[in-house]
Amino acid sequence: MPLSKLEPQIVWDYFAKLCAIPRPSYQEEAVQQFVLDEAVRLGLHAERDHVGNILVRKPATQGKENAPSVILQAHLDMVAQKNHDSNHNFATDPIQTYIDGDWVKARGTTLGADNGIGAAAALAVLASNDVAHGNLEALFTACEESGMEGALGLQGGWLKGDILLNLDTETLGEICIGCAGGVDASFRLPFDTQNASGKAYALTVRGLKGGHSGIDIIKQRGNAIKILAHILRDLHDHIQLADLHGGTLRNAIPREAEAVFFSQHDLAFLQNKINQVANPIIATLPSEDENIRIELRETTAPETHFTAASQATILRVLNASPNGVDGMSLTVPNLVETSGNLSKVACVSGSLNVEYLLRSQNDFARNHLAQRLCDLYELAGGTAELSGAYVGWQPDPNSPIVQTVYREGAKLLDKQPEIMVIHAGLECGILGRNYPHWQMVSFGPTIEMLHSPDERVNIQSVAVFWTWLKNVLAAIK
Repeated sequence: MPLSKLEPQIVWDYFAKLCAIPRPSYQEEAVQQFVLDEAVRLGLHAERDHVGNILVRKPATQGKENAPSVILQAHLDMVAQKNHDSNHNFATDPIQTYIDGDWVKARGTTLGADNGIGAAAALAVLASNDVAHGNLEALFTACEESGMEGALGLQGGWLKGDILLNLDTETLGEICIGCAGGVDASFRLPFDTQNASGKAYALTVRGLKGGHSGIDIIKQRGNAIKILAHILRDLHDHIQLADLHGGTLRNAIPREAEAVFFSQHDLAFLQNKINQVANPIIATLPSEDENIRIELRETTAPETHFTAASQATILRVLNASPNGVDGMSLTVPNLVETSGNLSKVACVSGSLNVEYLLRSQNDFARNHLAQRLCDLYELAGGTAELSGAYVGWQPDPNSPIVQTVYREGAKLLDKQPEIMVIHAGLECGILGRNYPHWQMVSFGPTIEMLHSPDERVNIQSVAVFWTWLKNVLAAIK
């Protein structure tokens, strides 16, 4: 069954059209043009700003002319993650969607329901003639997944609305009113090399669950880079490291990593040593990581390997690098306050490049974690750079729009909605910097396994979310 046959048909039809357009971060021109063209088709005013954000305006429906004006907000880009055996090209290929029972999934790649479903819902409101609403603006932001760049570049005075409905929350029944801020941290650790000869091996860690580096960080899923670094650290006396790489995106928990090294020992000896180290590590992982594979094979020998001193520094620093939950909130139960995701490593031009995404509800705690990491890498002879810092969104549970969304959700759902704060980066805090008068709230359907090829969206939750959104728009007076 094609997605456009699901209900609500108008939302799924738009989502299918978005899936047909390649839209990883920084490659959003085609999807931005699609939204602009769609606005023209619908007879609506639309414009694009200097950073790629798209704004579409729709007049109020009859009888709602005096209601507060509302902004529907979603981002157009998606995380580009795929399984190692997938040939998908995110720059050119459409997402291959399919229906699996109650869920919509993608074949071997991320689905892009984050935040394609939110964008599809906003487009559906723009196209609908039977949704009551005040003056409406739909804001489609750019490059959210790469560092909130569209939100950071939004200029004050462009939007006229009073209420922001962010459509980027991933559990039906949750009403988000606050989120973490973040900062990107990049480190360069130089290494020396020497000519090499002998037998070379590749050691690969793959099959981990991965996931969203904010929402899923509390689940303590395995980080392929950290697991590989732990094993290599214990093999230090038996190998000469030549290459190390892993991870793909700053906001995804690394699922795969690989090292190439030389050794005087044979495959059986090394495999035995690896098993001795790996088995206790595997025992500490959650059941979601049961498909982990740690594989050793002979490989083509490179021309050089690290010197003994450089290898010792790199492996010790990686092994000592913090990863995961750094602190829990003292005021909100079961909420991660501060975390760090060791997201990428790669050997480039004589240095090991290491990337982190650090998050926190508390700017001081975030900055303190960043400083600790800077100290670690600088003490080891490396350099550090912090960039793309963005503020969190401070909750206001008593705002009228929060109460409206709660009340309409309680009428519709089988349970009372949960008002909550999340350990992930939503654009609301950044967008609100130049619009301090806005009331803001975020809600959406159920999307699981974000930022991984296991991403899926629940079909029924989309129908409920659509009705909830329509009812909220009609209820705003």
